[in-house]
Amino acid sequence: MRKKFLAAVTAGLIALGSFTAVDAATRAEIAAIQVKRPADFKYWAKNSVAKQKLVEYVKDVTDKRSKNFIPVADRIAAFDVDGTIACETAPFCFDFMMFVHRALDDPDYIASAEDRANGELVKAAIYNRKMTNDVRRKHCESNASVFAGMTADEFAAYTRKFLDTPVEGFDNLKVGEAFYLPMIEVISYLKANGFKIFLISGADRDYMRTSTEILPVDGDNMIGTDYRYVATNQGDIDGMDYTLTPDDKVVRGGFVSKDINMNKVTNMAREIGKQPVLVFGNSSGDSSMINFSLRGNKYRTAAFFVICDDLEREFGNVDKANKCVKLADANGWIKISMRDDFKTIYGDNVTRKK
Repeated sequence: MRKKFLAAVTAGLIALGSFTAVDAATRAEIAAIQVKRPADFKYWAKNSVAKQKLVEYVKDVTDKRSKNFIPVADRIAAFDVDGTIACETAPFCFDFMMFVHRALDDPDYIASAEDRANGELVKAAIYNRKMTNDVRRKHCESNASVFAGMTADEFAAYTRKFLDTPVEGFDNLKVGEAFYLPMIEVISYLKANGFKIFLISGADRDYMRTSTEILPVDGDNMIGTDYRYVATNQGDIDGMDYTLTPDDKVVRGGFVSKDINMNKVTNMAREIGKQPVLVFGNSSGDSSMINFSLRGNKYRTAAFFVICDDLEREFGNVDKANKCVKLADANGWIKISMRDDFKTIYGDNVTRKK
């Protein structure tokens, strides 16, 4: 069904001639991005060294005559999401912003006093740029609480509604459209060359499944922050001792684990069962997943690191960018400069509010 939808969208856009490099990309247009050959890239700077290195790597490892050839079964590419393929600066990761909306501003929901307090704590940390792991834990606890009792379909519907929210600090951009177009081209290019794509994120896994459903990534290839699913009539009974009844619904329950730092590696090892050969990140928090992918790998590997250095088209951070450059250089990771390598980020009609 998904393939038929994407094919229909693609055909419609071609017929209308509406997909141009200067337009702000809608979700339908993002879904229609196809890059099969290096010549198909539209959103990268012409002389981008990072893109050239990516193309060279893919050409090498997919060539059966090369000593670095990687069989299709082992062509695994892992991408962080927030800050790597999607906006995380306006003002923060969108699953956090959806939680704040639910806990504090949703007119159809009244949060508990504890969840409202945690909502205020998270909101303050976001706007004061002082997010800590202690605040992240509070977020996870209350994120479980404010969405508890929703089925997967109900949570997806709530997420889709939130995806229509305008992105704070930008003109002509909605949350569901806030993907870096050059990086979506990379995903399409790798998919066309036999790579299996995994998205490895600190975001709520269910949020991520819905927000990225327009991308050429299978829904079961999402690794993120996890919440339990329970039966509506289960109560406190352990799942080993409870049998789902015909009257039960399966709904969201409590918090399980936050998918950051070493937890990314734990989940990758369990859910993928292999080392990726190609990995993309954007912060020191991705070091663990990069190290897991590269160290001791029997295949030729590569790591790409997105640098948040664009101060005109994005909310770049000079201090963070400089630290990330040093980290990438120290480890031999290939740097992707949002300022220099991206011809456009979200489409040229998307502008920062001054």
